[in-house]
Amino acid sequence: MSGAAGGGGGSSCMGAAAAASCSSAGSPYAAAAGGGAGVAGRLPARVLEHVFSYLELSDLMRCSLVCWHWNNILADENSEVWRSLCNRSLSDEAMRSDILCNLPTYKGKLKAYQHGLSSHDCSRNVYVKKNGFTLHRNPIAQSTDGARGKIGFSEGRHAWEIWWEGPLGTVAVIGIATKRASMQCQGYVALLGSDDQSWGWNLVDNNLLHNGEVNGNFPQCNNAPKYQIGERIRVILDMDDKTLAFERGFEFLGVAFRGLPKACLYPAVSAVYGNTEVTMVYLGKPLDG
Repeated sequence: MSGAAGGGGGSSCMGAAAAASCSSAGSPYAAAAGGGAGVAGRLPARVLEHVFSYLELSDLMRCSLVCWHWNNILADENSEVWRSLCNRSLSDEAMRSDILCNLPTYKGKLKAYQHGLSSHDCSRNVYVKKNGFTLHRNPIAQSTDGARGKIGFSEGRHAWEIWWEGPLGTVAVIGIATKRASMQCQGYVALLGSDDQSWGWNLVDNNLLHNGEVNGNFPQCNNAPKYQIGERIRVILDMDDKTLAFERGFEFLGVAFRGLPKACLYPAVSAVYGNTEVTMVYLGKPLDG
């Protein structure tokens, strides 16, 4: 995870560099714990939980690297520590609604918030609602508008859910994009997939799009069902195999794109219909099978 909860002013790429930046070497936490042999390293779990519950996410990530004792306390993703931070970081609406229903732990909910759609890396005609997960498109004529996630990926396997909570219009595309891909253009077009910096699936006509070309229909079956409003689509990005795949419900629809570049790729959406809303929730590493 990159950055502190509540951030999102810019986008970053999660890879080996992110893990290296969390090193505890030279940190005040490591000095305080004395590598686990100091007084702090022997504090009772209840005391440490109380102290940790006041810290922000970036501090907790560093604390987890100090010693086995601290790491073990923070390993419980439903502990008071993560519950407290979750309640401070996420809106009441997000916690009460079913937006995060597929994330059973407080730490998982926090991670989803960290990876949400960015309110700063998007078209000027859209904004992220107070719940932190839902994108709202303003009713602007002759414009296609998109948004990227706060965090991109250069390695590993990642999954997230996307669903429309309003009309699709003539074009509604989900997929991935590099930092260079445009998030706004004139007219009503399939913005994701319009250049070599983005890959998209248009839910309206089931076309796969990249580099301004249609790469066939998806899923590859006869009479593929059309997307239904509110239906959750799971996006699976595998940066190790360089593939992008989709699931609908519990059905694996197949691999949509292969041969993705070795670059930082961000979750992305683009929409054209006025006042439509799109929600994205990061799930973490996909479950096989």
